[in-house]
Amino acid sequence: MNTKKIAILGGGNLGASIAEGLLESGYTKAPNIHVTRRNSAALGTLKSKGIIISSNNEAAVKAADIIILAVKPYQADDLLASIKKSLNPKKHILCSVVSGYSIEQITKQIPANLSVLRAMPNTAIAIRQSITCLSIGKATNQEQEEISGLFEQLGRVVFINENLMDAATVLGACGIAYALRYIRANIQGGIEIGFDAATASLIAAQTVKGAAELLIQTGHHPEQEIDKVTTPKGCTIAGLNEMEHQGFSSSLIKGLTVSYKKIAKE
Repeated sequence: MNTKKIAILGGGNLGASIAEGLLESGYTKAPNIHVTRRNSAALGTLKSKGIIISSNNEAAVKAADIIILAVKPYQADDLLASIKKSLNPKKHILCSVVSGYSIEQITKQIPANLSVLRAMPNTAIAIRQSITCLSIGKATNQEQEEISGLFEQLGRVVFINENLMDAATVLGACGIAYALRYIRANIQGGIEIGFDAATASLIAAQTVKGAAELLIQTGHHPEQEIDKVTTPKGCTIAGLNEMEHQGFSSSLIKGLTVSYKKIAKE
């Protein structure tokens, strides 16, 4: 069990999910986690589990070894400015999960030589099934392992160059919505061919979960698994071909690229 003190600055949905996931995974004990929020009364569920909650960012930072910045992008500059004097390059590791807030922006607000990483998880972090993309600003190998080990309690981790963070946001974070929209359409189709909504929902969701696990556990390309269920003149290939005629793959690719262009502009 990790004994490092963790300060999560920003107890919104993401910050609270990180705290709960770290506790439920057994990564650390509740008193080692300190979550801050202006309205700390909103963190009653975390408090009931023994996690320290407050509205005092400086106190949380001073007591911490690992600091996770989890506020809104427009709040990040002011928050970092307010805790700058409490940051210790010899003690602290700072990891930001703030969307669209670059390592360059962070380093302008903090002491020189402070270890900095940036992370992009997705909403599945709430059930410890996130894909978290990590970028390194300045960190030793040991510090990188420490932060990756933390996020591995909440799903899977991949290191990427920071110039791919916008792309990671689209593919991994926005991607949750795209996958759910596919599942919703599958449910609607299931109802049309005879299932009640609850049964169609279960079948569709579990099928997608199984398909994803096939790729994760085998390392296969999707087409390898598709080939196993597309028999000559069969119903699967007929359905796939109709979807492609209607623009299934091209629509998804176009959606991804439009999202990327949108986030890159901003």
